[in-house]
Amino acid sequence: MKVAAALKAKGGEEFAKPGSIVEVKFIKGQSLSLTASRLLALMILTAGGDAWEDRPHRMRKADIRRGHKGNERISEMLEELHRTLFAVDDKSWRGKKATLRFSLISSSREEAEDEEGADAGWIEWEFTPEARKLIQESETYAVLNRQAVLGFRSAYALKLYEIGALRLHRRQSGWRGDMTALRALLGISPEVYKDFAQLRRKVLEKAKAEIDQLAHFRVEWREIRQGRTVAEVEFRFEPKDAPEQLATVEELDRHSAGRRPRREGTTEAIVVPVEPSAQLQRRSETTTSGEDLFPAGTIRFGAERLAEIARTVGGGWDIDVIADAYRGHMGERLTRLSGAKLIASWTGFCESFLARRGRP
Repeated sequence: MKVAAALKAKGGEEFAKPGSIVEVKFIKGQSLSLTASRLLALMILTAGGDAWEDRPHRMRKADIRRGHKGNERISEMLEELHRTLFAVDDKSWRGKKATLRFSLISSSREEAEDEEGADAGWIEWEFTPEARKLIQESETYAVLNRQAVLGFRSAYALKLYEIGALRLHRRQSGWRGDMTALRALLGISPEVYKDFAQLRRKVLEKAKAEIDQLAHFRVEWREIRQGRTVAEVEFRFEPKDAPEQLATVEELDRHSAGRRPRREGTTEAIVVPVEPSAQLQRRSETTTSGEDLFPAGTIRFGAERLAEIARTVGGGWDIDVIADAYRGHMGERLTRLSGAKLIASWTGFCESFLARRGRP
């Protein structure tokens, strides 16, 4: 909750989702649709560090709609959240192993009439006591990007994205399970994709393509077989390097209409020539924020945000050692990076630096 509050106070597109909510399982035969999954993510983003408190939270319909006309879809999403049940391992009043089933929101209010157009409407909701307890007691969290969450077109891709964001920086960053566990993880009904070849084509390959395009990490999987049958699946989540991070930020800023053709490589690439620049030194001489431009010298002084990122995700390596490696890796491209794109690129490089070299 402290991380959630800090990210909300900072503003921007990143927010924290409690690990206990990311890993909560759907009961057999139930799962959330893509739109309801997005709404739940936005609810957690909006509640921030107060999500565990017993009080209502509020959000504008305009922040949910993302261009949809009318409000009927919002009503459908709220009703879906009310009726979908989740399950966690628990203990009974006798101390025996038990399964706790519950929904995530207990009540909601939606303004029925908007006096000044649809964008003026609000919704209000409260999390259930069971959900608030899970949120409060969660010891892990996933840092998600709001643009990425809203950009996914597959509910399975969004769920796997959340799992990857949760596990990315753990000592054991992967996930492994049998087919029953995989279906429970992603909310895949037992009645669909009974053949693994279908599941691979309709779920895993599509999810990987979207995650590789929109997330700050890549996903790979390995199929463990018993004879000719796929018995288990193992996912690996790896942080992207700096150029890939930059490409992801740029993609999230682009219109979603052409996202699939760009992902499949069916659009024409337009190359704009850029003249070489010899202005790398001017970065540290002209900037005072340490966030807009990458300095040519040490990042210990006058570049507080860059230094903090290196300390947080660099695994204990000397932050100037990482900075020197970053300059060498980026070369001339570094002279054209600033603001949010620089921050995303630098964060991705620090993560990949640690992944490649391990801890000092």
